[in-house]
Amino acid sequence: MRIPPQFRVYIAFFLFAMSTGAMFSRLPDLQAHLSVNKAELGMTLIGMAIGSLISLTFSSPLIVRLGTRTTLAISLLGVMALLSTIPLLPNAPSVFATLFVMGLLAGALEICLNVEIGRIEAEIGFGIMNRAHGCWSLGFFVTAITASLVRQAEISMQMHMHALLGVMFVIGAVTVAGMKNAPHLPHVGTAQDQPHFALPTLGLLPLCIIGTSAFLIEGAGIDWSTIYMNEVFEVSPFISGSGLTLFAFFMALARLTIDPVVDRHGARLVGRVLLTVAAFGIALAWVAPHPYVALLGFALMGAGCSAVYPMAVTAAAQRTDRPAVVNVAAIAQMAFVVFFLGPPLLGFVAETFGIRNAYLVCLPLVLGSILASSALPVRVIKAGREAAA
Repeated sequence: MRIPPQFRVYIAFFLFAMSTGAMFSRLPDLQAHLSVNKAELGMTLIGMAIGSLISLTFSSPLIVRLGTRTTLAISLLGVMALLSTIPLLPNAPSVFATLFVMGLLAGALEICLNVEIGRIEAEIGFGIMNRAHGCWSLGFFVTAITASLVRQAEISMQMHMHALLGVMFVIGAVTVAGMKNAPHLPHVGTAQDQPHFALPTLGLLPLCIIGTSAFLIEGAGIDWSTIYMNEVFEVSPFISGSGLTLFAFFMALARLTIDPVVDRHGARLVGRVLLTVAAFGIALAWVAPHPYVALLGFALMGAGCSAVYPMAVTAAAQRTDRPAVVNVAAIAQMAFVVFFLGPPLLGFVAETFGIRNAYLVCLPLVLGSILASSALPVRVIKAGREAAA
């Protein structure tokens, strides 16, 4: 099949989100199947987080050795195969172990796809990073709607996941089969000089700050918006859930449409504008006197954090001090730490100082990211073309 290389990446992001979203959409059924409480379910699910962090730290040399196509075949199809076993596992420890291995593959998949996007951007001459991440958001949106209909029809978790993952596996295999590795971007030094695991460098630190702020906002919006609306305003379930809906909608919409804006105005200016929008949204959520003001705040937070992490990843992939795969792994590692640990820490702040103040805690990091945004390139595509030349 003659599919442009960027569309194969879009499909991979979409399939990854659809597959993992299928499991997360059936968590109540998984909890009942395993006969565990919420705390035990949370400790079970953390297996994927642990595996991802280990993979983001140590898998870069292996990804370089295998190449994009082979890595994608193993990681994407492997994630789907492992997810299909979840409904069949008898207890929480076996699910934890399976999710741990799945996290190892998911971390490698995250690095592989983001690095390949940077290479394709340099080859085709226009930005696709935000659209690719928008396809990930779109995949979660589609799987959420699908799962709600499936659960309403009282279709079992096993039938749902096996049917969906079977179709996704076939599409994924066809997508990967026709993929060709994009040309590598140049980097300084020899292979022997390169690190064997990914840690942020001093030059990469501003991009790490930018990426972690985006993930902190995303965690605050996804995990706490519904609880915030319930506790602060005591609104109906529809209105309380609208905070999350607006957050996710505007995040996906911005990611799918903002690449031409970045191409024209540069990542630095766009990043500063988006971070300012996110800061304004956080401030609205902090002081909102009315539920609709808070909903506007969540919409602004979703739009503001949408393209910040993808732009930071692009900038990291275009650095020439180390291989792109190492720099992308390092920034992803820092961002995922905040993504997994941020919401519980915000919950502690909400329990101690009130849920409004939990959002206030996000502001200093966002303001720091605005100051660090000078690390973003003025012209992303210009930099990519020079690197390709």
